[in-house]
Amino acid sequence: MIEEKYYFKTRLGIPYEQAVEKVRSALADEGFGVLTQIDVKATLKKKLDVDFKPYVILGACNPPLAYKTLQAEEQIGLMLPCNVVVQESSDGGSIVAALNPLVAMQSVGNPDLEPTAREVTEKMRRVIQALETH
Repeated sequence: MIEEKYYFKTRLGIPYEQAVEKVRSALADEGFGVLTQIDVKATLKKKLDVDFKPYVILGACNPPLAYKTLQAEEQIGLMLPCNVVVQESSDGGSIVAALNPLVAMQSVGNPDLEPTAREVTEKMRRVIQALETH
């Protein structure tokens, strides 16, 4: 079941590594590429010498929709790309969460962003739903 707040979240009964690949595939199916990948576990180990669970932040981008938003609001690049988090859960499965773009874009206060924000939101919701059904 998808949890919806300022994000969409689901739990998967598959190991972390499989979940990361599944998320990448679901993103691609909705026209998103992954521009950045931040390995939080490795970064925290390197910078702070602390142990943390497997946790990655994927920076997903749908170029045509990103272009539309940049045309409507020049500084919207501050909110791009769309972040998706994959983390290992304590039961050996995985948790996947994606930012709800509509909630994020509302803070900008530009009504010209709303149609594209709704489109990106629906795509991101479908990404999370697809993870649950496969």
